[in-house]
Amino acid sequence: MRSNGCGELRNKDISSKVELCGWVDRCRDHGGVIFVDLRDQSGTIQITADPDQGKKLFEIAETLRNETVVKIKGVVRSRPKESINKKLGTGDIEILADEIKILNPIRGNLPFTVSVHDEEPVKEELRLRHRYLDLRRERMNQNLRLRHKTIHTARNFLEKEGFIEVETPILTRSTPEGARDYLVPSRVCGGEWFALPQSPQLFKQLLMVGGIERYYQVARCFRDEDLRSDRQPEFTQLDIEMSFMEQEEILALNEKLIVAIWKAIKGIDIPTPFPRMTWEESMNMYGTDRPDTRFDMKLEDVSEVVKNLGFKVFSGAIAKGGSVKCITVKNGNSTISNVRIKPGGDIFKEAQEAGAGGLAFIRVREKGEIDTIGAIKESLSNSQKEDLLKITKAKAGDLILFGAGETSTVNKTLDRIRQFLANELKLISDKNEPKAWNFLWIVDFPMFEFNSEENRLEALHHPFCAPKAEDLTKNSESIEINLPKAHAQAYDLVLNGLELGGGSLRIHDPDLQKQVFTAIGLSSKEASEQFGFLTDALNMGAPPSWGNRFWVGQNCNAINWRRIYS
Repeated sequence: MRSNGCGELRNKDISSKVELCGWVDRCRDHGGVIFVDLRDQSGTIQITADPDQGKKLFEIAETLRNETVVKIKGVVRSRPKESINKKLGTGDIEILADEIKILNPIRGNLPFTVSVHDEEPVKEELRLRHRYLDLRRERMNQNLRLRHKTIHTARNFLEKEGFIEVETPILTRSTPEGARDYLVPSRVCGGEWFALPQSPQLFKQLLMVGGIERYYQVARCFRDEDLRSDRQPEFTQLDIEMSFMEQEEILALNEKLIVAIWKAIKGIDIPTPFPRMTWEESMNMYGTDRPDTRFDMKLEDVSEVVKNLGFKVFSGAIAKGGSVKCITVKNGNSTISNVRIKPGGDIFKEAQEAGAGGLAFIRVREKGEIDTIGAIKESLSNSQKEDLLKITKAKAGDLILFGAGETSTVNKTLDRIRQFLANELKLISDKNEPKAWNFLWIVDFPMFEFNSEENRLEALHHPFCAPKAEDLTKNSESIEINLPKAHAQAYDLVLNGLELGGGSLRIHDPDLQKQVFTAIGLSSKEASEQFGFLTDALNMGAPPSWGNRFWVGQNCNAINWRRIYS
C-alpha cells in the first residue's frame, strides 16, 4: 500500500513519486493551502494539499480530522527556506499531494489529543481505557521501541557469550519467594491450584544442575503485592544464570552487558569497572541500599555527640536503641524557610510520609554561630557545637536537618528528604552526559533480617544465597553458618537511585541449604514439602563454581525493564 515510511524520506528523494500511509497528526489551513502532518511508526512528514492539484483532492483535505487514517500519493519536493523544520528528520522536504484517500475516518470525539504538538496531561484512567490511542503518542510509542531495542541488544550480547534461551514453566506449584503468589485453579487436576511464577529462580538452578551452564530468558513474572511507583503485579525481567564462574567474572560480564546496551541505545560509552559499596556503607551514608550517588548530602551519625543533650527528642531516641543522623544542605539558609520544615510544610510532610514525627534543624550563621527553633541550641555545649560542625562540615549559610528515632525510620526519612531536596535544588547532572549515569554495585548484603512481627529470621534476598566464606565454620563433620550475622554473596546493580537488578551466588551444598531453611523457621517437614525437589537435585552433582568451596557460582541477575522504562 505504500512505497516508503513517512519518516524515511530525505533530500535525496526530491522529485520521487511516493505513496504514504498513516495517521493525520494535525491539519493547518494557511490561506487556501492545507498542510497535513502525516505520521506513521517511522516518523512524521508534511503533506501539502494545493487547490491547483484538483478540487476533489482539496475538498477531501478540508474534511480531514486528527487521527484519520489516510493514503497519500504525491511528489517529494523541497520546503520553502522559511518553513524548514529542524526538529524533524524530514523537515527539509514535503509531499505535494496529488491524491488523498481516506482509509478510515474518525467517527466521534477523541477522548484526548495524540499529536505531540498538542499533547497535554491526561488522567491515567482515561489513558488506560483508550490504551490504543495512548500508544500512538510519541512517548509511549518510543518507549516500546526502546524496550524492544534493549532486549534485542541483550539477546545478541548473551548469545555471543554462549548463553541459550530457555522458557521455564508459567503454571507451577507455589514456593515462598518473598511476595504473595497469584493462584490459578485447575479444572483437570482435581481442584488443585497452580501458582504463577514470581521469578524463574528455582528452575534456573535446576537448569544448572542439568548441565545447561549458561541460560537466559526474557521472563514474565507475577507478584500479588501492593502497587508502588516501581512495582507492578505483572512485569518482565531478563534472567541470567551461569555455572563455573567466580564473582569477579560475573560482575565483569554484567558490566559488559550494560555497556553494550547503553552504547546501542544512547550512544554513550559507560566507563568500567563500576564502583562498589558494601550494604553497610550504603545504609550508613545514604540510608538506603539503592543510593543516588550523583550528588553528595550524605547522612552523618551524630548519636555520640548528642546523646547527653537535654534535648529529649535526641537523648530519648538513643536511649531506646535508636540513633540521631543528619544531612547538610549547602546554602540551605537562603533556599529553605522554617515554614517548610515545621508542621504543615512540604519538607515536614515528606518526613511524615517516611514515618517520622518531624525534623529538627540547625542553621549555621556567620563565624560558626548556630540558630534553631526549640531546645537544641540551648542544650549544646561549645565542644558539642564544634563536633557537630566538624562532622557535618557545615559552613556559614548551611542548613542541618536531623532525624531521630529507630534507625530504620531515620534512614528512610533522611533518604527521602535527601532525594526530595536534590530534585528541587537541581543537584542532579544532565542525563545526556556520561557522568550522569552513576552505576554502582552494592555488595555484602546480610543473609538474614529479623522479622519482629513473627519473631524469627527471614532471608533478606531469598533463602538460596550462599554465605561468605568467613561466615562459615568448618569442622570434621560439617560446615555451619554463623548466624545471625552472616553476609550473603549477593549484589545489586543500582543506577541513579534505582535498583536495576540483583544477583547472588547460589548454595549448591544440600546440607548448607537445609541449615538456611532451618534458620528462617522452616521445619524439616515443611522444607521437604516445599523444596524437597531442590535438595534432591543438589544431591545429584550441582555444579560449584569456585572449585572446592561450598557455594555455587550461579548468577541470579534480574534487570527489571519496567523500572528502566516507567
